[in-house]
Amino acid sequence: MAHTYKNSKVDLTTTNDTVLYTVPASTTSIVKSILVSNDDASNACEVTVTLLNTSDTVFSLFKQKDVSAKTTIELLTNPLVMNTDEELKVQAENANDLHVVVSYLEISWRFLYLYHKKILELYIL
Repeated sequence: MAHTYKNSKVDLTTTNDTVLYTVPASTTSIVKSILVSNDDASNACEVTVTLLNTSDTVFSLFKQKDVSAKTTIELLTNPLVMNTDEELKVQAENANDLHVVVSYLEISWRFLYLYHKKILELYIL
């Protein structure tokens, strides 16, 4: 089973829903941090964070969370577990104000499968 720490980043240049992270196939991810930075010098900006599951059902994690001008906030207080093919999406109230960074641990089940398959092949030969 492979464990890999990673991060994904996005500069929200529009007010559209933007995919921040999608869990790869045969993988479970544990999201440890979602940082949102507002680089506007004088205006606050709201961020919305949603989780889209494999049935395309949208779950609101943070709805119009206010981020003050020239500040960075941490959205998570506890880890968030995500399953294969689920997506984290972010949306800004104003374009060109927010940067978002998500940090996560990917646990790959495919690696474990291939490892056991190789061991079985060695014993069969």
